[in-house]
Amino acid sequence: MKRFISTLLLMIMLASVLLTTAACKRQEDQGAVYYLNFKPEQDGDWQALADKYTQETGVEVVVLTAAANTYETTLKSEMAKRDAPTLFQVNGPVGLASWKDYCYDLKDTAIYKNLQSDDFALIEGDSVYGIAYAIETYGIIYNRSLLNRYFTMDGAVAQSIEDIDGFDSLKALVEDIQARKDELGIDGAFTSSGMDSSSDWRFKTHLANMPLYYEFESSGTSDYSSVRGDYLDNYRAIWDLYINNATCDPTEISGKTGDDASAEFKNARAVFYQNGTWAYGDISDVGDENLGMLPIYIGAPNEEQQGLCTGSENYWCVNKNANQEDIDATLDFLEWVITSDEGRSSMANDMAFVTPFETFTEEYQADNPLIRAANEYIAAGKTSVKWMFPTMPSEEWKNALGSALTAYAAGTGSWDDVRTAFVDGWASEYEKANANR
Repeated sequence: MKRFISTLLLMIMLASVLLTTAACKRQEDQGAVYYLNFKPEQDGDWQALADKYTQETGVEVVVLTAAANTYETTLKSEMAKRDAPTLFQVNGPVGLASWKDYCYDLKDTAIYKNLQSDDFALIEGDSVYGIAYAIETYGIIYNRSLLNRYFTMDGAVAQSIEDIDGFDSLKALVEDIQARKDELGIDGAFTSSGMDSSSDWRFKTHLANMPLYYEFESSGTSDYSSVRGDYLDNYRAIWDLYINNATCDPTEISGKTGDDASAEFKNARAVFYQNGTWAYGDISDVGDENLGMLPIYIGAPNEEQQGLCTGSENYWCVNKNANQEDIDATLDFLEWVITSDEGRSSMANDMAFVTPFETFTEEYQADNPLIRAANEYIAAGKTSVKWMFPTMPSEEWKNALGSALTAYAAGTGSWDDVRTAFVDGWASEYEKANANR
C-alpha cells in the first residue's frame, strides 16, 4: 500500500509538471504583444482594448503610451531593449526612412488585405511597411451657441458662419468678437495658443502644414529637400490672429498647456479652438449641437474652395526583429482590432477614428459633430488640405520652429527668426536626415 501511494503521488506530481510545462509551452507558442502607442489621448482606450483581448485569448498585450512629443526618443529607447515593441508607429515616409530596417512586410497580412486603398499604406517596391489606421481632420473648432449670440448683436460683421469663407472675413469676425468679449461673457475669441509640449504641436506642426501645403501645391513639386517659405507671411497673419485675440496675453503662451485650451473652450470662455476630430471627447460637454469646425484660412489664393485638413501621420509597423511567435501574435491582435465587434466599436466610438479598413461597415462608422463637419465640406465639393507633416525633415525642425514662434509671440524674437527656422532649418535637418542614404 505504501509503495502504491508513493507511486500514485509520483504520478500526480509528474502529471502536474507535464501540465505546467505544456501550459508554459502553449503560452510561449502564442507569443505576446507590446504596443508602443503614439496618442496619449487614446491611452485609456487602448489599455481597455488590450485587457479585453487578453481575457478573450489569453495572449498578453502590453500597451505603453509615449508622452506628448517624446515618441521618437521613446521608440529609440524601447527598441534598444531586449523586449522591444512588437508594434510601433511611424509618421509617414520620413519616419519610415529611419525605421524601415525594423519593419515587417505586411503585404500578406489581414490588415493590408482589408485596407480600402494603397493610398493608406507605406509601400516600397513589393513590400508594405506601414498601414495607416486613422484618417483624421482638423481645423478651427467653434462654439455655435456663442457665435449665434454674437450674430444677433448690433453691428456684427457677420450674420452667420456661412459668411466666413476666407482669411479677411475670419479676421474681421475674430477681432470684433475680441473687442466685444465682455459683452459676450468670454475671455477671448481664441483659446490660448499653448506652447508647452502638450500643445505646441498644434502650431509648429498642424498650423505649419498650411504654408507647406500651399507652397508644394503651387509648385507641383514632389522634391521635399528644401522649402522657400512662399507662404510665411500668411503663416504670420494667422499666428498673429491667434495670439492677439485670445484668452491670454501673447507673452504667456509658453506656460499654457493643451488642458488649458480645452478647458477654456469646454467652459465657454472662448469661441474658437484649433484642434481636430480626436479632441471631441475632451470638449463634448459643449454639446453636439454647439460644435462646428471651420477651415484654417490664411489668405491663400482661392481659399474659398478650401476644406478642412484631412489625412494621417500614424502608420502601424510590426517589428520584424521580434520573435516569430510575437510577430504572429501581433498580427492576430491587429486583425482582431479591425474585425471584432469590440475592436471596431472601440476605434469608431471610443477613439472616434475614421478608419481606412473595409471591415468598418456602416454600424462601425465614427459619428460626432466634428466628423460630420468634415464630411459636409467634402460633400460640398471643397478641397481638403493634405497633411504634409510626413515631409517635415525631423522633430528637431518642429522644435526649433516652435521655439521661434514662442519667442516671436513674447517679443524676444523676430519673424525673421521664424523664417530662418522654417527655411534654413529645413535644409539643414533634411541634409542630416539623408546624410547616410
